[in-house]
Amino acid sequence: MTSISIREDDPTPPYEQIRRQLAQHIATGTLRPGDRLAPLRQLAGDLNLAVGTVARAYRELESAGLIEQRRGGGTRVAASVLRLDPAAAVRRLAEEYVAAARSLGAPEEQIGAAVTAALRLALPTEVALPTEAALPTEAASPSGAVGPPLP
Repeated sequence: MTSISIREDDPTPPYEQIRRQLAQHIATGTLRPGDRLAPLRQLAGDLNLAVGTVARAYRELESAGLIEQRRGGGTRVAASVLRLDPAAAVRRLAEEYVAAARSLGAPEEQIGAAVTAALRLALPTEVALPTEAALPTEAASPSGAVGPPLP
């Protein structure tokens, strides 16, 4: 099972936290082409968020070509998605973090200390996403789900 978590102490908006985590799961192969994502209402309820927040994350992922939404067919990882090497994905994330921290004027020691502290933190509000077998059938799932994939 893939998990998504929202950190309330993170200044990043919740929709972006969802988008970023799903994009990482797709890029690293944790979510593969054709895998079904949780319905909007289910994921929103599990994370205690508004449906519109999850819908925005899905729309952005769809715009980026990472997921596809079909009326009555749910939301699935796009068939044409290319996976990244996990080490390359971690390296890219680290480079983005270091660049952002440096733009704030943080010294190297402070950046390293922040990474060390982050490694020790547990992610709150972690929610396991159901596998396709655990999802309701199309007849039981809400139709018209909205949500795009983002890199």
